[in-house]
This record gives sequence, structure tokens and C-alpha cells, in this order.
Amino acid sequence: MLPHTKLSSEDVADCHGSQEPLDSPLQKKCSLSGRLKPPSRTDVTLISAGIALGITLRSYNMTAKEIKYFMFPGELLMQILQCLVLPLIASSVITAMAFAKRAVYGKIGLCCVCYYAVTSLLAVLTGIAAVVLIKPGKFSSNVTAQTSTHAEDQLVHVVLSRRNIFPANIVVACFRQVRCCYQNLTGISTDEQMPTTVSVDGVNILGVLVICIAFGLILGSMENEAKPMLDFFDCLHKVTVRLINIAIWYSPVGIAFLVGGELLKLRDISMLGRQIGMFSITVITGLLFHSLVTLPIIYAVITQKNPFKFMAGLLQALTTAFGTSSSIMTLPITINCLENNLNMEKHLTRIMMPMATALTLDGTALYEAVAAIFIAQVHGVELNVAQIFIISLTATASATGGAGIPQGGLLTMILVLTSVGLPPESLSLIISFDWLLDRFRTAANVLADSIGVGVVQHLCRREIQPSCSTEECSPQGESDPH
Repeated sequence: MLPHTKLSSEDVADCHGSQEPLDSPLQKKCSLSGRLKPPSRTDVTLISAGIALGITLRSYNMTAKEIKYFMFPGELLMQILQCLVLPLIASSVITAMAFAKRAVYGKIGLCCVCYYAVTSLLAVLTGIAAVVLIKPGKFSSNVTAQTSTHAEDQLVHVVLSRRNIFPANIVVACFRQVRCCYQNLTGISTDEQMPTTVSVDGVNILGVLVICIAFGLILGSMENEAKPMLDFFDCLHKVTVRLINIAIWYSPVGIAFLVGGELLKLRDISMLGRQIGMFSITVITGLLFHSLVTLPIIYAVITQKNPFKFMAGLLQALTTAFGTSSSIMTLPITINCLENNLNMEKHLTRIMMPMATALTLDGTALYEAVAAIFIAQVHGVELNVAQIFIISLTATASATGGAGIPQGGLLTMILVLTSVGLPPESLSLIISFDWLLDRFRTAANVLADSIGVGVVQHLCRREIQPSCSTEECSPQGESDPH
């Protein structure tokens, strides 16, 4: 069982270096996220008990009403997570965007943003390609394909018409979203279908993210005037993380009943085992391709250096990321590897790595895209091109909210599923294996962030060298003898 550690102020200071004061939003986010309890043997035991209970009760042929009662503790957990995910996303994105606006500048900032945006998008596209080619959820001949209720017009009316990306009411966007459908308004010709909009239940994640990103960037440009508002969102993040910590203690019980209930619903339990196995293979294959092919190619093409030699210097950080399942808890070791093993500039690593840990989660974005399409395949829902685009956009953006929290991808997965109309309860199909897959995607996150430092240092070497001669780039111990 991994120890339940609490980061001290000295640990956080060492983690982030001397560039940011201890009371900055990202510093507090780092220390708070580190308090979350990693998966333990108790979690695995309870989830295994839920699987065993579900298999045992299958012989009693329980009715739909009895299964509903059985799943009540699990449904309670899903409601708790749905309640907390919106404030987590909003507070994380706003504070991270505000910090990024102050911390990076000029060519260095542009290179950081471009690299992390490109790698996150490539990770999502890799995951989508893997799940579409392997089709882990389509190993049953009994599944009848269904046409998703959201047609291709969703791309036009949501993106181009800006009905969800720019909501008319910020408050309503937190619990309602707009869907576009075609209706025969004349009642004469079935070919005359007019596009109409309807309001349905569900968080408008695209609108919320756009508002939070813009809000955070503007707050970051206001400097001292924005301090009260930043303190508010930082406090909101602190409260939300502590509530999530409480929910995580209850989560093994809820997950056990969710998994058991899903097993009771299944007609062919052996088919689920094959599907989950193929899902795990699909996720790991996508992560390995992104980590061992995509990222090394980017590094080699830009720097003209051996990427695997660079990756060898990160071995300690990668193993720690796999063990702790948290990129924030791994951050001090990652910075140490970059500075001491790979000779990266101290001021660059201490600016980029905290920001990257908060903003960039390649492995999580890939996992969420694969999971959403896998769940659609299991339910026999045919996703169109528009919905796959929505999944890629939502997975890339909402991964920011996970921000280094162990199993934080499960929280943001709820929003990804909601964005294309899939039931959040379907997470129970994959949740029992998430503790293992989370370790692989955390290692991928740390690797992508670290390679980004090497790429940006090479591209901005002329800008970095003069700035490193100033006093602000000196180590913390030299700038402050106390």
C-alpha cells in the first residue's frame, strides 16, 4: 500500500523552485493535489468483492427493480462525482490559465503552448485511431448497432453556430446544453427537415471551458487587481479537492456496487471479459505508440539528438510516476532528473514543469478518447464524424481538470461521455481496471512534459542563455541564503 503523504511547504517550494511564491495558485494546487489518497489494496479488494458478488447473484435472476436497488450505493457515488467535477474543472482551468499568463512570455511561451497543444491533440488522435481500428467493444454478434441521436448537424450547429461553445447564459451552461435536431415542421414532405434547437440536461462542458480559459487569461493580465478573484478560485479548488478526497475514501464501496450491478445486467459475462481485455490492450498500445514513436520523433526532428538517451535520463521520474499514479507528486523528482541528469536550464524547468503538470495530460486525453468510443461500441452506438470531433476536442480540453490527481481522469470522463450523450454510469465497465491504466497514462504524461522542456530549450536557446545570467535564474538557495 502506497503511503498517504502530505507535501510540506518546503517540498512544494523545492518542487516549483524560486520562480513562484508559496501562496500562488499553482503552488497551492500542487500541495493540495498531493494529499489525495492513491489507490490501495483495500480499493482493489472491495472492487474484486463487487465483481465476485455480481457473478454470484447472477444465478438468482434478479429483476430490473432489484438490480436498481443493488446499484444504489454506486449511483450515489456517481452523483457525488458529478457534483464535484464542475467546480474542479472551473477552478483548475482558471487558476492554471492565470498562472500561465504571468509565467511565460514571448517566444518561450509560444513554443510551450504550441508543443503542448500539438502533443495533446496527437495523443487524442492516436487513441481514436487505435480504438477505431481495434474495435475493443465490438466483439459480440448480439449487439445491435444503433444510430446515435446526435446527427452530423451537431458539428455545424455546435461549432460553427457557436450554440454550445459560447453559451448565452453562464449559469445555465453549468447544467443545460443545446442539442440540434431536425423536425418536419410542414407535415407534408418528409424531405423538408428544418434544424431546431432543444435544451437538454447535462453540463455544457465546451461552453464552460471556453469561459474559464478566457476568464483565467484575463485575470492573469490584471496582475494585483485580480488577486481577490484568484484567491476565491484558489480557495474553491482547495475545498473541491478536499471534498474529492472524502469521496475517494467512499469510492471503493460505490465502485463495487456499480461493477456488480453491471455484471447482473449482462447476458454474456465472458464477452465483457474479452472486451475489457481488448480495451486495456488498446489503451496501452496507444500510450506506447505515443510515448515511443510520436514523442521521440518530435524530439529527434526538432533537436537532432537521440530521444532515447534523453528518455533514459528520466527513468527515475517515470518509475515514480508509475508507482504514485500522480504527476504532481512526481514533480520534484522530474525536475531533479531534468536539471541534474539532462542538464536542462533551471529557470526553464521550474517555469515549464509546474505549468505542464497543470495544463498538459497527454496520456489522460488519449485514455478518455479511447474510453468514450469503447463505451459507445459496447452499447452498439454508432458515433458519427461530428461526435468523434466533439470527443477529441472535449478530451483534449477537459484533461486539464485532472491536473495530476490520482485517477482524476475518471472525473473528467463524466464530462466527455456527457458531451456526446453517453450515460456516465457506463464508466463502471472500465473503472475496475482504471487503477492500473492510470499508472501507464501518468508515466506518459510525465514523459511528454519532460520532452517538452528539451524541445523548448533547443528552440529558445538564444532567449534562455541571456536570461539565465540574471539573478532571477539562480537557484533558490543562492538567491535567498535563509
